[in-house]
Amino acid sequence: MKHLFQSWEDFSQACRNVSHVLLFVDYDGTLTPIVSRPELAVLSTEVRELLRALVKKPALSVGIISGRSLSEIKSMVAVGGIYYAGNHGLEIEGPDLKYISREAETARALIRDLAGELAAALGDISGTIIEDKGLSLSVHYRLVEEGEEKAVAETFHRITGTLLEEGKIRITTGKKVFEVRPPIDWNKGKAIEKIASEITTALNLKQTLNVYLGDDNTDEDAFKVLRRPEGWSIFVGGENPASAAEYYLDSPSEVAEFLSRMLDL
Repeated sequence: MKHLFQSWEDFSQACRNVSHVLLFVDYDGTLTPIVSRPELAVLSTEVRELLRALVKKPALSVGIISGRSLSEIKSMVAVGGIYYAGNHGLEIEGPDLKYISREAETARALIRDLAGELAAALGDISGTIIEDKGLSLSVHYRLVEEGEEKAVAETFHRITGTLLEEGKIRITTGKKVFEVRPPIDWNKGKAIEKIASEITTALNLKQTLNVYLGDDNTDEDAFKVLRRPEGWSIFVGGENPASAAEYYLDSPSEVAEFLSRMLDL
C-alpha cells in the first residue's frame, strides 16, 4: 500500500489516459472526520465548493456512496449534479438515474420494528444511538462508556440473532457501529458498478477510470472491484495492510487536498 501523493504522477497520467474519470467517495470519515454523533458530521464549506467545482468538469462524474439514507446524504452534501447512493447503495439518485432495490423495499416494516425493539432494549445504556434509515438501521455506541460496550453488543446480538439465523437480515460492523441490512447480495461495490455502467452507456464512453475513497469496513466491497489499471482504490485513515485498497491517504484533510488536486488535472 502506497501513499497516493507519492504516486501522484502515475495517478495523474492514468486520469489523462482516459476520456472520463468516475470519482466515488464515502462521506463519514472520508469527506468529513469521524465525530461522536452522526448529525455532527457537517461538510465543510471548502469541501462543498470543491465538489461543486468538480461536478462542472465535463470529463468527470462524481458519486457519493454512503451508509446514510439517500435523503439524508443528499441534504448533508447539497450539491447538484452528483450521483448519490444511500443505504450502502440500496437507493441511488443522480443525473438521469433513479434506483431502489425492490427486495430492500419489502424489508422496511421489519427494519422499523427491529429499530423499535433495539431502542427499547438499549434505552437504559447511555450513549447508544439507534438510526432507522428506512432500508437499513445502525446502532452506534461511540458515546457508550467502555464498560457498557459489551452489554450493547450482547443485547444487539440477542435481539437480532434469530432474524440473522433465519436469513431475514444481514449484519456488518464498522467504527463503533452495528449495521443491519436486508439479506440482499448488494453493497457499495455493486452500487459503483451500476452507476459506472449507467454513466458509460449514457455518455457512450470508451475508456473510463473509476476512483474510490473510503475509510471503513463497508468500503472494502468497493475497493475489491476497483483494481488497477481500470480503477484506483484509496483507503482514508493511514496505511492499512488489512485493507483491499492499493493506496491510502491519512485523513479527510488530505482528501480535501486530493479534491483540490483533481481540479488541476
